[in-house]
Amino acid sequence: MSASPVARHPRIAELALALGAFAIGTTEFVIMGLMPNIAADFNVSSQQVGYAISAYAMGVVVGAPLISALGARLPRRGLLIGLMLLFAVSNVASLLAPSLTSFAALRFIAGLPHGVYLGVAALVAADAAPAGERGRAVGRVMMGLTVAILIGAPAATWFGSLFGWHSAFLVVGLLALATA
Repeated sequence: MSASPVARHPRIAELALALGAFAIGTTEFVIMGLMPNIAADFNVSSQQVGYAISAYAMGVVVGAPLISALGARLPRRGLLIGLMLLFAVSNVASLLAPSLTSFAALRFIAGLPHGVYLGVAALVAADAAPAGERGRAVGRVMMGLTVAILIGAPAATWFGSLFGWHSAFLVVGLLALATA
């Protein structure tokens, strides 16, 4: 039996997993900087756009235990790919939303994979690393989330301000697709 691709190239796997964490962190926080733009497009107040932020958070809360229970027996690689595909599709669909209600619903769906992805990514990184490197491997994967908060969300906000808020969600969707 040959080694899995993850075991043969753990740093490449860590990079892919970190890219997914980066996409998740970016989409979670970029909306805050784009609230006025989104509000103007949907002809609502910025405060009402806050419901889309809450919808994403509710998706995280619902998705983590539900998807964890449903996906517990699935192969981790397949689960991670499926989570990133759901995340990618819901982010790209967000930019096509005709109303704030549909946008918030799509943000809920985008939040579903969040917690499970990060947890499974950490497990995969730890399993692929040598025994003495497991903590560092998990740290490198979670660095994607940290970099998203420090660089990804501000850069996506800037990009979305220049090219329209839709472009920020498109870029995140493409990053998620690349991760998958």
